[in-house]
Amino acid sequence: MAPEKVRFRYKLDGRDLTWQDVSVRRQVFYSDLPHGQYRFQVTAANSDGVWNEKAASLNFSVDAAWYQTRWFQAAGLAFLLAGIWSGYSVRSRQLAREFSVRLEERVRERTRLARDLHDTLLQSFQGIMLHLQAVNDQLPEGKAKQQLRQSIHRAEIALDEGRTAVSDLRSLASTRMDLAEDVRQLGDDLAARGAASFHIGEDGVPRALQPIVRDEIYRIVHEALRNAFRHAQARLVRVELHWDKGGLQVRVRDDGQGIAAKILETGRAGHCGLHSMRERAGQISAQFDIRSCAGTGTEVELHIPASTAYAPSRWRSLFPAFTINVSRDNPGDGGRLASEVLDSGVDQNE
Repeated sequence: MAPEKVRFRYKLDGRDLTWQDVSVRRQVFYSDLPHGQYRFQVTAANSDGVWNEKAASLNFSVDAAWYQTRWFQAAGLAFLLAGIWSGYSVRSRQLAREFSVRLEERVRERTRLARDLHDTLLQSFQGIMLHLQAVNDQLPEGKAKQQLRQSIHRAEIALDEGRTAVSDLRSLASTRMDLAEDVRQLGDDLAARGAASFHIGEDGVPRALQPIVRDEIYRIVHEALRNAFRHAQARLVRVELHWDKGGLQVRVRDDGQGIAAKILETGRAGHCGLHSMRERAGQISAQFDIRSCAGTGTEVELHIPASTAYAPSRWRSLFPAFTINVSRDNPGDGGRLASEVLDSGVDQNE
């Protein structure tokens, strides 16, 4: 047998799918094998072309490079996740700080407006009232005096409304920090004066809300309930509060006559309720939707993300006595306490 006529073929399990015929060449080169276990097989054929039935084999392994090891990959993945989480945390804290700054600015602005209105417009209005009262005392009985009394009465109503507006600017619309209870009381009051019944449902674990956010939610719900009781001709008006880790979802539903598409788009002539609700929702970064058609009822939905809705510990620390001591049986004292605590918090920032 002539060795120079011996032919070879090989196969590397895990790499080659078929036998590789190299004729009389006695060398094989692999330059790009990934790390792992391999089995190299070789068969030979004599000059008559008869191949060995059993191949010779060699088992070997290729070690992983340091950057291919599992510990390095695990460390790299952990580092990547840590970087993502760190970036997310930093961004979340940044957004929370920015939102808190905006809230504080709004509180200070509302307080400043309340002072300006009280010291200018309301004081001037009060002076005019005193002057009109003096004129009324000097007029003899007659038609002119009667009309002047009616004008004074209307002016007194306007003055009371102005004082109420100033009071609302200086404090929160929802003073007990219990949104569900405030909405329940509001709905019951409206139901007592109307033909529709009222129901409120709540699920999830209630959480402390940002003061201004809670105030805006209450005002949006107030407007939605007032529209439902006054204009919808509904039999049932329902409010649903859903608390979860993602945020707070509020729905106001009625089974009334619905709202025409044109009014939904542009609002009712001479009224700005729908526009005001959308503006308030935008100010607290909330998603606001109204779904209604004539004759199908109306649903107002408000979703406030947790990062915006829920109060951080810094805000909760402003109300420790309020959240512990105020009971639902005595909301008047709670209202005064809330106003005092809020004003003290504002003064510290001014």
